[in-house]
Amino acid sequence: MKKLAAVILLGILSVGWSMPALAGARSDARSQSRASRKAEKQQRKAQKKYAKAQRKAQRKMIKKDRKNTRYPK
Repeated sequence: MKKLAAVILLGILSVGWSMPALAGARSDARSQSRASRKAEKQQRKAQKKYAKAQRKAQRKMIKKDRKNTRYPK
């Protein structure tokens, strides 16, 4: 009987201690600051711009290669 009571008490305490931790984690996720959202947006924008420049450079290189191709006579 004492073992059962100890197990139940341990279960209640573990649930009680985990609840504040979960509540804090949820509030942190919800209250993501405006500055961090802005920084993420700027990062995505910079990556998109870099990818666009890479595609443009690749197209330019292919076009230049095609233009300079010489066929044997």
